[in-house]
Amino acid sequence: MELPVGSRKEVMSYLEPFMVNEMADYLKPVEEMWQPADFLPDASKETFFDEVRDLQGNAKELSYDLMAVLVGDTITEEALPTYESWLTMVNDVSRSEQGGWMKWVRAWTAEENRHGDLLNKYLYLTGRINMRAMEASTQYLIQDGFDIGTGYDPYRNFIYTSFQELATNVSHRRVAMLAKNSGDKQLSKMCGVIAADEARHAKAYKAFISKAFEVDANEVMLAFEDMMRKKIVMPAHFLREMGTNIGQTFGHFTDAAQRLGVYTALDYVDILKDLLADWKIDSVQDLDGAGEKAREYLLALPNRLARIAERIKVPQMEYKFSWIIG
Repeated sequence: MELPVGSRKEVMSYLEPFMVNEMADYLKPVEEMWQPADFLPDASKETFFDEVRDLQGNAKELSYDLMAVLVGDTITEEALPTYESWLTMVNDVSRSEQGGWMKWVRAWTAEENRHGDLLNKYLYLTGRINMRAMEASTQYLIQDGFDIGTGYDPYRNFIYTSFQELATNVSHRRVAMLAKNSGDKQLSKMCGVIAADEARHAKAYKAFISKAFEVDANEVMLAFEDMMRKKIVMPAHFLREMGTNIGQTFGHFTDAAQRLGVYTALDYVDILKDLLADWKIDSVQDLDGAGEKAREYLLALPNRLARIAERIKVPQMEYKFSWIIG
């Protein structure tokens, strides 16, 4: 059932100046940002082929599961057109090109665009990836879109992005650690800087929700409860390979991530706990009866999910991805 959307337009108008004023805290000037070329062999230099050989030598030490996770993460990042169009379709926001919301979406997209660009080029240079198969999966994912249960509601969108940016931070940090342990310091640095971007973006979306709680606490609480009842699905949940059905590859991708400990059911619980603490859910004021019930549900949810997570058994590796050579 769709929840009422009474005061959202006024709240979003209230948030727009905050977005403009605080944007510098969460996004960096282009002149100060890293670019993919900073981490990749330079084709204009005589050392290019030696650098590529070094890169390929290090990449050979990465496990099959880690390569699968890295490809899945890259495809997820490269589906950026879907995420940008979804954010620009949010209801109750000004479509002014100079307004806070549109400025934020464009700047956020510009930063995120670097992630898929960097990882894609790295994977191409490793020589371990069937690039055509990977590129087909990326095209499928953009074409298929996603269904994440937010509709066009800004509160649900901000809650989703708060959660999702934290999840991608965890995933990229863990891949960075595993790459370092495998001797690929170059990949470790790449995933580390991507993870840092995701952490900054998460802070921004969490701040947007904190501000919304100040003026529309009950509706934000109901939206939070609704999103957690539906469960936060990953943006690549429709992931597939050529010749498979929509979403068929996603489970195999998440199995690999769970086997490596890159992103697990317990991480989902920990992110929920972080959001409950950051938004001070236990002390939010001005809730009606439905809002109080929503709060009770949310505060009890981590323990319930943790019990379920502890019983999950991760399948052994059996599936072979079309993306990986050999």
